[in-house]
Amino acid sequence: MMKKIAILGCGTVGSGVAEVFYKNRTSIEQKAGCQLDIKYIYVRRPHPELPWQDKLCTDFDTIANDPEVHIVVEVMGGIEPAYRFVKTCLQNKKSIATANKELIACKGAELLAIAKQNHVNILFEASVGGGIPIIRPLHQCLGANEIDDIQGILNGTTNFILTKMIRNGMSFQQALDKASELGYAEADPSADVDGIDACRKICILASLAYGKHIYPEYVHCEGITHLTPQDVEYAKDWGGVIKLIAKATRCPQTRKISIEVAPMLVADESQLSTVDDVFNGILVTGDATGDVLFYGKGAGKLPTASSVISDVIDCAKSADTIDTLYWEDCTAQESASIIENWELLPVQSYLRLQLADRCQLEKIREIFSLPVLLARKNQPENEIAFVTPYFSPEQLNGILENLKKEGISLLGKIRLL
Repeated sequence: MMKKIAILGCGTVGSGVAEVFYKNRTSIEQKAGCQLDIKYIYVRRPHPELPWQDKLCTDFDTIANDPEVHIVVEVMGGIEPAYRFVKTCLQNKKSIATANKELIACKGAELLAIAKQNHVNILFEASVGGGIPIIRPLHQCLGANEIDDIQGILNGTTNFILTKMIRNGMSFQQALDKASELGYAEADPSADVDGIDACRKICILASLAYGKHIYPEYVHCEGITHLTPQDVEYAKDWGGVIKLIAKATRCPQTRKISIEVAPMLVADESQLSTVDDVFNGILVTGDATGDVLFYGKGAGKLPTASSVISDVIDCAKSADTIDTLYWEDCTAQESASIIENWELLPVQSYLRLQLADRCQLEKIREIFSLPVLLARKNQPENEIAFVTPYFSPEQLNGILENLKKEGISLLGKIRLL
């Protein structure tokens, strides 16, 4: 039986999906166990430059109502109209393969439930790691494990920027300009540099690992725009690097989930410290397996298309919904009951302070029990940097407010992983 495919969107990833499909069609069909072909490619307006003119379609209803279409690839991005299109296709008993992280992070539980009701699938391997397999390993290969911890570098743009700051001493703006020049940063890079993209991805992983939908709006999220070359130098003296880390941990005492996205100091001994440039790394800790590291390019036309096509193959092979790929929806009230308040969890932090007077150093030593100060080249006499003992963010902010009243300015603050 021939199974027909429709692709919604023909931008970078959509064209990559078509390209990879026709390049490797024979082996893809062998793995799927049936003949496959692309019947439609949905575009909002004519694109005479595209090579698949006979497949272009500007009417979504034609795709939704065509019984020959068994699998729909959604690579439009954003919530609307992707949400409406995907929901309609699932209700019409068409399986979905999507790379849309925003859609899954915000609407995943609902769409998974609709897929289950209609005995089809919504698969999203490409939504988190691009070309890195992580979704399927998490719900199948590591299915025997209780997942204790997920920590990862989930955004290639920010990792490239931080790598340039570390290796080349660039400022944040210089590194961002370089990322834009090379095509790694969008015209509006805020979703990347403010941590929003990484937040959506860790929400998907945490929802899958812990069984309840965790919405991005309930997750503490910080970006990298405030980081400086001075912070990078102090991190090196401490024995590590700064990375934008997305982290979800099951607290053993409460069984609640601690989840956040923020720049963190990562020790040189950590496997994540060597994940550089546009590469991503995801470290998953299972109670049976221990640490498992997933590494590779987290974005890009062909790596992402590769993951989408792997989902197309699984959609073609599956006679019913894949039961292990599922999580329950969660109200705002339920989210509050399963997510730990990040402001109350003790962490160590790197601080960079400007003193009004060097005699204030003794007070700082007393408050923070300082064994050692960090150093950098051309360090001003009234600037100090150090790593604190464990404080909750709430406690630390209270201390810093009191120091501010004495003329001591906060120049930098970064948590330790």
